[in-house]
Formats: sequence, structure tokens, C-alpha cells
Amino acid sequence: MSASDGTAHRADGDFTTLDVEWREDRVVVQLHRPEARNAINATMIAELHRVCERIEAEPRPLLLTGHGTVFAGGADISELRERGREEALAGINSRLFERLHRLRAPTVAAVDGYALGGGAELSYACDIRIATPTAVFAQPEPGLGIIAGAGACWRLRELVGASVAKQVLLGGYRLDAEAALRHGLVAEIVPSGELRERAHALIDRMAASSALALRMTKMVLDADGPHPLADDLTQAVLFESADKHERMTRFLERKKR
Repeated sequence: MSASDGTAHRADGDFTTLDVEWREDRVVVQLHRPEARNAINATMIAELHRVCERIEAEPRPLLLTGHGTVFAGGADISELRERGREEALAGINSRLFERLHRLRAPTVAAVDGYALGGGAELSYACDIRIATPTAVFAQPEPGLGIIAGAGACWRLRELVGASVAKQVLLGGYRLDAEAALRHGLVAEIVPSGELRERAHALIDRMAASSALALRMTKMVLDADGPHPLADDLTQAVLFESADKHERMTRFLERKKR
């Protein structure tokens, strides 16, 4: 029987922002901060590092999704507002996403609803994305006085091309599911109720292949570049700006109304 039938897996309750299942041939991770639209905070980053560490020791495909009808509504703005130069240079989010991207096994992001800011960048770090009709990818960071510093400035360009990436990153355009499919950002659009099933079917196909062949194929496909260092240096300058702090403060104050 396929592992996608729900057998042969163990749920790990030792997380506060994630629901994690360790299966024989895959790991299933659900971002779980429903009170914050699954926004990525420091705790989630630390817990995702723990997941990566386990997969590095025991390589197997990863399925990443979000709780409810949203993938991830971005990074936690209340935390971002307080970050400065040192935090930017530490690459808190970018280092995790790079670690995820470099896992030796394939990774799949199943996106339902919003994947905004850091949430979109988290999905870009995965090897393959599938989406529901309500999926939306967007990078609102410049409106908050910062860059999309955890991979979008270069991964999105690699995924959809420079023109579309500039429309999203500079023009503030959002890619809905149809646009994401048209530009190759997602592999397919599936009904929300079938998202998990179709994602598991994809991993079933991966699990049927040679794990070593997939690992070597991924290694050849991935190429090194100047990132994420360039992202971190740019973000370090912006994190110290008064404009960034004022914009994020206005954002948080609007949320309280």
C-alpha cells in the first residue's frame, strides 16, 4: 500500500508551530499558526531547522503545506519590525530556506490560498509547487520598507523569468493560480479538497524512483550563486532604516483596528 493512504506514519507532537508526520518514505509538514495565518516566526524557523536536520540524517521527500485555507501569510511583522542589521546579516529566514532548498531529497509545496512574503519565498525554496484555484503568490515587502530578502529576488527570477519577477517584486503584482501555472511557478492546479491527495501522488512517483538517482539529479540541477549573501547585505541596510520601522508600525496598527 502507498504511504499516501495514511498508514505507516508517526505524528510528532513535539512542535508548537508545525504538525509533522514522519513516514517511512516521506515527511509531511503542515505550518500551523492559525491565529496568525501561519505567519513565519522565529519559533517556526527553529522548528523547520529541526525538520531539515532530521531529513538530512534520514533523507526522504518532504511535503510542505499550510493549515486551513492559507499556506503562509508572510513573516511575522511584529518580529521583523524589531530586527536590525545584525539579524539581517544572520539571514534568519534566508538560511533556513537555503537549507530547505539544498535537502538531498525532493521537496513539494502544496499551496492553498495565500503564500505572501516569506510564505511565498518558502514555497519557492521547494523543488515543485502545486496549488489550488485560490492560491495567490505575492511579495509586499517593499511596501514595508524592506526587500524580499529570503530568496524571491533571485529564486522567483529563476522560476518565472526576469520580466514576471520584476512585475511581482517592483510592480506589486500578484500571481493567482492561473498566472502561476501559466508562468511555470506551479506544476498544476487542483481542487482544494484534492490538494493533499495529489501532492502525495506526486511523492508516490518520486518514492518509486531511485533515491540516489533523484538525489544526483537534484544536485546537478541546482547551481550556486552569490545568494543569499547579497540578500542579507541589502536587508541589513534596510532593517536599520526609520522608514522600515514606520511602515511596519503602521501595518501593525491597522491590524489592531
